[in-house]
Amino acid sequence: MNYDVVLTCAVTGAGDTTGKSPHVPVTPKEIADAAIEAAKAGASAAHIHARDPDTGQGSRDPKLFKEIVDRVRDSDTDVVINITAGMGGDWVSDPANPAMPGPGTDMIGPEERLAHVKECLPDICSLDCGTLNFSDTDMIYISTPPTLRKMAALVQEWGVKPELEVFDLGHIRFAKAMVEEGLIDAPPMFQLCLGIPWGADQTVETMAAMKAQLPAGASWASFGIGRGQMPMAAASVALGGNVRVGLEDNIYLDRGVLATNGQLVTRAREIIERMGGRVLTPQEARNKLNLRGADG
Repeated sequence: MNYDVVLTCAVTGAGDTTGKSPHVPVTPKEIADAAIEAAKAGASAAHIHARDPDTGQGSRDPKLFKEIVDRVRDSDTDVVINITAGMGGDWVSDPANPAMPGPGTDMIGPEERLAHVKECLPDICSLDCGTLNFSDTDMIYISTPPTLRKMAALVQEWGVKPELEVFDLGHIRFAKAMVEEGLIDAPPMFQLCLGIPWGADQTVETMAAMKAQLPAGASWASFGIGRGQMPMAAASVALGGNVRVGLEDNIYLDRGVLATNGQLVTRAREIIERMGGRVLTPQEARNKLNLRGADG
């Protein structure tokens, strides 16, 4: 059981959810306001993606990220800033010639994948630790060992904590190799990503199996998607982990009831507190996770 919980709110993501809920933030101001809303509801950290203000699609434009992060930092609300570094690995094969990239492909190198991280220098950035069939389509998310090692070395140089996002046991195996190689500073920080097609399933048994493979002393959190979001939050706390909720992973508060980020944070906080735990403040989270700005 984890009694001192880091609660992260993933406020928007990059998926096709903007047409499904009016509460999914799109513009830099809306995304920054969502992060602030989550913090005021009790979140320790905000996980941030950027979206193209005109199309609503996910974007890796450093200027958009910088505007979002600056707005959050300039507010009177403290929150740990965690930004994605997961874009730039999408490969969609061309149906006419599967050896070639088709429409929707966005493949770039490690330095470009991290351009917005270098620009913003957040507390945390995600590091997706392997390749995955990310849907029922011909799209594959590609993140190779050389790319990941280079990305890990860069964020280590910049003092940004990598959140090692793992979607199956093989991803954990490779992340542990990077820890052993000295590319990840102690304590390593893992996110067990459950329910994503076609990664690990969102069950308590899967979460426990993945937790059992983490290196000694690791900090970890987990999340589920859709209706699995709150059950997986409770399971994570019970198994000793931290929690992530938010509109990136689930747009509903109850069956048929669209949520806001603040409502999802409030629901998760209530679950944590009813289990006997508490949500850490942003500064307490920095201290626990050994982030830039930690006391001492």
